[in-house]
Amino acid sequence: MCLLLGAAGVGKTLLVKRLQKLSSGDGKGDLGEPPPTRPTVGTNLTDIVAHRKITIRELGGCMSPIWSSYYGNCHSLLFMMDASNPTQLSASCMQLLGLLSAEELAKASVLILFNKIDLPSYMTVEEIKSLMRLPDIIACAKQNITTVEISARNGTGLATVLLWLRNQHRHSS
Repeated sequence: MCLLLGAAGVGKTLLVKRLQKLSSGDGKGDLGEPPPTRPTVGTNLTDIVAHRKITIRELGGCMSPIWSSYYGNCHSLLFMMDASNPTQLSASCMQLLGLLSAEELAKASVLILFNKIDLPSYMTVEEIKSLMRLPDIIACAKQNITTVEISARNGTGLATVLLWLRNQHRHSS
């Protein structure tokens, strides 16, 4: 099981739809126009195929107070942030710290996704890492943490996410 978490409006649903489309073909086709999405109320389960079936459980951002109810059986964690919204950064940082300190997630691999890099107002990874003191967070975390810049809208970086998922779930049950 892979958990997909992040604040409301960061693009989690679009990411899952895009990953599903990317994994369903040869991975080289045009993603086309972004499909319509709605804010997730509750949870969505989506299976993608990356050499094997991987189930992604997306939890709505408004559900963050009860995210911990879903930590069991979590092999990997996708944590999504909106790179174009500096006012949301501190709240996202607090959410990330809470996830990294959860004992049930101590062995989960973590991929931090900086989404919306296609928008003109996006912050670079270097800016975000500096503002969040992300190198310090990574140094203190028990988890193996990777970061990637993506655009769920235009597909930038999604092949990297799919490859990361494939590698994390290669030998899992």
